[in-house]
Amino acid sequence: MKQSKRHQEIIDLVKTQGYVSTDDLVERFNVSPQTIRRDLNELAADNKIRRHHGGATIPSSSVNASYSTRKVMQLAEKDKIAQAMVQHIPDGATLFIDIGTTPEAVARALLEHHDLRIVTNNLNVASILTGKDDFRVILAGGEVRNRDGGIVGEATLDFISQFRLDFGILGISGIDLDGSLLDFDYHEVRVKQAIIENSRCVMLGVDHTKFGRNAMVNLGDISQVDMLFTNHMPPDSLAKKLTEYDLHIEII
Repeated sequence: MKQSKRHQEIIDLVKTQGYVSTDDLVERFNVSPQTIRRDLNELAADNKIRRHHGGATIPSSSVNASYSTRKVMQLAEKDKIAQAMVQHIPDGATLFIDIGTTPEAVARALLEHHDLRIVTNNLNVASILTGKDDFRVILAGGEVRNRDGGIVGEATLDFISQFRLDFGILGISGIDLDGSLLDFDYHEVRVKQAIIENSRCVMLGVDHTKFGRNAMVNLGDISQVDMLFTNHMPPDSLAKKLTEYDLHIEII
């Protein structure tokens, strides 16, 4: 493959996935690690990607991909992760379900459960779950975002703080390699913090593209999560960090 075509494919992959690893690019293009590192350095110099330890990410940490794009990204992986997560949720449980396409996959996977009580700030989740007669769905108040059906704001925070539930199902935009949980929207992050504070067990499902992905708002640290579900072992520096915590990890 010509270098120019390979460069464009790398840019497209980064835009679609948010983060790509050097190892994945070596395998995809069947070239040496030195060639990929040179490609990434050149693209970073042109500000077309952002160079990251072990790979590359999007150049901007202030704007997320559109909801319609995220909805179809890593769809099969998200569904498998969601199926693994719901195995730990018993019938009759109470839970928060957050904004995000992975939490929406969890909502779909829960339809075989019974007698659940769900609090959510996600209109899409509420729509998925209201078809179950034995589910009780409680929708948070606040401002509805047109772009993705998420509900945020001070009213949302006050509402969520009234509850203490068994499980909190979080969505996240990125996990930095030092274990920081990252997102793009300050108001959304405050709601996620409230879900963490008011859940007995915090469950986070992420596909591998979220590892090392940049976003501008620091939500907290991976140590605040009780259970992590993903489809790939995290990069070495993050995996080492995870071993420091009493964290249940499942690689699907």
